[in-house]
Amino acid sequence: MRRHAELEDEFQRAREFIAARARAGLTQKQIAARMKTTRAVISRLESGRMKPSTRTLERYARATGHKLKITFEPAGAR
Repeated sequence: MRRHAELEDEFQRAREFIAARARAGLTQKQIAARMKTTRAVISRLESGRMKPSTRTLERYARATGHKLKITFEPAGAR
């Protein structure tokens, strides 16, 4: 069950990345250029295959015209 919850977190993070990029009307290549990285890195972020650092989250948010907001929720909340 724990692994299922971890996977759901990864999928949710991926959906949030993709939604932010879609709202900004940008391609992965454009985000990569703004972040001074490669499209492959953006693809990995958006697939949920990597756990980004807070710095990477901030850079992605800035590149898409968003503000990063991190919150804590009780462990049982879903």
